[in-house]
Amino acid sequence: MTAPHVLILGGTTEARRLAELLHTAPGPPLTLTSSLAGRVAGPRLPPGEVRIGGFGGAEGLAAWLREHRVDALVDATHPFAATISLHAARAAATADVPLLALRRPGWTPVAGDDWREAGSLEEAATLLPTLGRRVFLTTGRLGLSAFAALDDLWFLVRSVDAPEPPHPARMEVLLDRGPFTLDGERELLRGHRIDVVVTKDSGGAATAPKLTAAREAGLPVVMVRRPPVPEGVPVAADPEAAARWITALLDQRPFPAAG
Repeated sequence: MTAPHVLILGGTTEARRLAELLHTAPGPPLTLTSSLAGRVAGPRLPPGEVRIGGFGGAEGLAAWLREHRVDALVDATHPFAATISLHAARAAATADVPLLALRRPGWTPVAGDDWREAGSLEEAATLLPTLGRRVFLTTGRLGLSAFAALDDLWFLVRSVDAPEPPHPARMEVLLDRGPFTLDGERELLRGHRIDVVVTKDSGGAATAPKLTAAREAGLPVVMVRRPPVPEGVPVAADPEAAARWITALLDQRPFPAAG
């Protein structure tokens, strides 16, 4: 019998956890492939086969799904990786491969939060001049061009890898990777005299302490809304739910003998 093949579009903590669950799951073996975009230097690799790099759009991904006889596709990319999510939906439909989106829930404001929602990084940039002069920017190294024209503001930019131009002229870069602690975030805001925090609604616990620290300090937070999951794609909120979906799917599908 040919082992069922699962492709995980990854690069997130949830994607690695799903790969670990599938790799150690009881029952018949799986062929497990995780695909990473290659935008982060020295990524944490999941178990199973790993490929790095793009597919060449939706058409290229559909061809890869067919060529490698993929039986289930999981889009476990970052909640803001809208382009690859659209490509995954189109490729899965073209290749007739079941698709699941794995998305950790977004953050929810609580009493004391001062959040200003923005639909994009560009909209977030337009809000900043009225909110403060010293900005803690935690939207990653990509997309900094949206803030490049704000010459009157100072930015503390935290990212895993060093950003490239265009970016704000007055900027200090802090290279770091979560999870972050509440005490550390409190000290960061205090030590850099931050007036306003800008972040994407990525969700998860690893980077959430900055929101608590901002609330305690009475600072406004500009929250960039995440793009929606493509229409018609089912969603799992955590790796365990995604693993159950894959197991149920594969249990119902017969696999032909090799050759």
